[in-house]
Amino acid sequence: MIRVFTYSAYALVFMLFFCLFRAVVGPTVPDRVAAINLIGTKTVALLVLIAIATEQHFFFDVALVYALISFLMTVGMAKYFEKGRLG
Repeated sequence: MIRVFTYSAYALVFMLFFCLFRAVVGPTVPDRVAAINLIGTKTVALLVLIAIATEQHFFFDVALVYALISFLMTVGMAKYFEKGRLG
């Protein structure tokens, strides 16, 4: 069973590099914002896989906090790119 989590974690890390490539090379700003949001989502999924594989439940709390911070960052970036300021 641990093998499934290991292969899933490797697949998520592999896909993270594709998202990182899109964030750096992305032709438009919305592409970059979406890629950064996907990086945050994949990181949360990776943290949950680690929590399940190691049976350490505090990783769920870390994943939840990271998801909230990632969401707020995405909303802040979208507002900044739309209006030119955050305030």
